[in-house]
Amino acid sequence: MTDNQQANNLIIAGKTYRSRLLVGSGKYKDLDETRRATEASGAEIITVAIRRVNIGQDPSAPSLLDVVPPSKYTILPNTAGCYNAEDAIYTLQLARELLNGHKLVKLEVLGDEKTLFPNMPETLKAAEVLVKDGFDVMVYCSDDPIQAKMLEDIGCCAIMPLASLIGSGMGILNPWNLSLIIEQSKVPVLVDAGVGTASDAAIAMELGCDGVLMNTAIAGAKDPVRMARAMKLAIEAGREAFLAGRIPRKFVASPSSPMAGRVA
Repeated sequence: MTDNQQANNLIIAGKTYRSRLLVGSGKYKDLDETRRATEASGAEIITVAIRRVNIGQDPSAPSLLDVVPPSKYTILPNTAGCYNAEDAIYTLQLARELLNGHKLVKLEVLGDEKTLFPNMPETLKAAEVLVKDGFDVMVYCSDDPIQAKMLEDIGCCAIMPLASLIGSGMGILNPWNLSLIIEQSKVPVLVDAGVGTASDAAIAMELGCDGVLMNTAIAGAKDPVRMARAMKLAIEAGREAFLAGRIPRKFVASPSSPMAGRVA
């Protein structure tokens, strides 16, 4: 593997992924649109809300796994809709049974129905139990560097601070806090929530994020399949820009053509 290939790989819980874009599976008009948008995104990790999406709980209903099969994608069960640690822990234990011992999960414990902001005390409590129970925990959290470090110290395998409120499309409202979290973290940091369009995804990657998770920005677009392709390209462009190293911001002009050695 070349150095460039290695730099573009995402490693989570010891597994290597080529794509740094993670996508959700909800809010599409039907399973066919889910399949087409997922394929267009190039994503390899697909989040599934166990409380809202059928992955085998109801054998009589269509299953999401028919269009995003575990043989092709890493299914990432999440605890969307949970408002306390106990419900989140139970939901992921159920997911482990449904997915034959699957360990990689996304923990999110919400504070209220209006903001969907993370309840950090309950998130920390659930994370500690789940890590001790053998789960590889990717965790949705506030953009607080102190609490992000606490989650990493507990043993979470990825930190996922929100850029802005879930589904808001407001983009990255506090790049400084994200930068602090990225600087201190020894595990992957992925923006989770708030991305609205491709430029938001590119900015997250230019800041040094290891990846971006999104759902509404793709599924809610007028053309979800085309937006999925745009997000794929934005993630790749942002990562390349980060690795290339941008020029410093200055308050003076700098001519593109050097003045030294000019003819006249």
